[in-house]
Amino acid sequence: MRSPGLTGRLGRELLRQAILISVAVAVSMFVAGLMIEDVLIEQALEGEADYYWQRVDRGEDSLPSTQNLTAYREGYGNGVPPGMARLEAGMHRQDSPRDSIIFVSERNGERLYLLFEAEQVDKLVLIFGTIPLALALIVIYVSTWLAYRVSRRAVSPVVSLAQAVRRLDPESPNPKMLNASQISAADDDVRVLSGALEDLVVRIGEFTERERHFTRDASHELRTPLTVIKMALDRLDRDPDVSEETRKNLERIRNSAEDMESLTQAFLLLARELEQGLAREWIDVNRVVETELERARLVTPGSAACRVEKHNELWVFAPEKILESVIGNLLRNAVAYTDQGEVRVTIENDTLVIDDTGPGMSDEEVGKLFKPFTRGQRRRGGFGVGLTIVKRLTRRFEWPFSVDSEPGRGTRVEIRFPGARQRRETRPKT
Repeated sequence: MRSPGLTGRLGRELLRQAILISVAVAVSMFVAGLMIEDVLIEQALEGEADYYWQRVDRGEDSLPSTQNLTAYREGYGNGVPPGMARLEAGMHRQDSPRDSIIFVSERNGERLYLLFEAEQVDKLVLIFGTIPLALALIVIYVSTWLAYRVSRRAVSPVVSLAQAVRRLDPESPNPKMLNASQISAADDDVRVLSGALEDLVVRIGEFTERERHFTRDASHELRTPLTVIKMALDRLDRDPDVSEETRKNLERIRNSAEDMESLTQAFLLLARELEQGLAREWIDVNRVVETELERARLVTPGSAACRVEKHNELWVFAPEKILESVIGNLLRNAVAYTDQGEVRVTIENDTLVIDDTGPGMSDEEVGKLFKPFTRGQRRRGGFGVGLTIVKRLTRRFEWPFSVDSEPGRGTRVEIRFPGARQRRETRPKT
């Protein structure tokens, strides 16, 4: 689900507040109606009874009678209705034959019965309660709508600016798209933010351009002399007059040149924020494992035995050089640090597992494993950037990667390829 934008969240918050205020107003009106019926009417009846007894003391004993109030007393008129005569002193509510309130007042053994028709009062409470409630709700919702319109106009330039940032091309961002003049209703604050983002895009563009030039120049300037060195080594190696001791030195030079070439390739891979020029295709992981394992054996002659267990064919849609770099670095690292036992490579489902019987590492060493130029206590060639490359590339391509190691028991590396294809016999079509 997409998260709501700034205006959407603001509108929802204003609507929530309007609903809460409406509920509070409605509850207040309801409580006010109950107070009118249960408090004010009762006080009025008590006052009416007291006033009647005061008139009796002055010799005026006529019973009060109005449109909504009727008084009853023994010996006056038709007397007291039977059902009313059984009531105790105090306030009573009855629903039939009509909604009414009966107040029984007693003094010196004599009783006065006041019958008040509450139905009319209920209608008045409903009318005079509903109208203020409706007016209050109208004011609340109109105010909320106006506040939303004002707030939307206030934040719309920020939203427009965010959309302009989202439309920027990462390869060649155009800072003019962030110019405040391109954004409607931009105020001073938005202009300041727009100017700051525009300057940032310009600096990022300049930095990206410098990086591209460096990547291109490094690819040419570093690979060319390395190729010349390797060609010269091959020519010297074919010379029959070269002594055995010299051949050993030539082999050391060749290994160093290959290390330097691998390091150069690694730096170029790390310098790429986008996979420009790296075409994706379905790559056979089984084939890559066999090839890189053979290279690892050549780089580390005399290493421990290596075994590959293939439970299925695994195909990953990725740039081939990236996959070779990840698997090659993991295999070379495992082979280089395993003197006894074996290196076992397991391919099962969408997972590649590399187990070695090397010296293993403590938790502290595992925590430092992915820092650049960090190597184990037994340094076996390389520059300590292999696992840094693996970590960055697996994170970029969203391949879950984990390392489990224990001193004296070896290391287990596991990498999973979500979305990979598993085939047992046939090659998948690209």
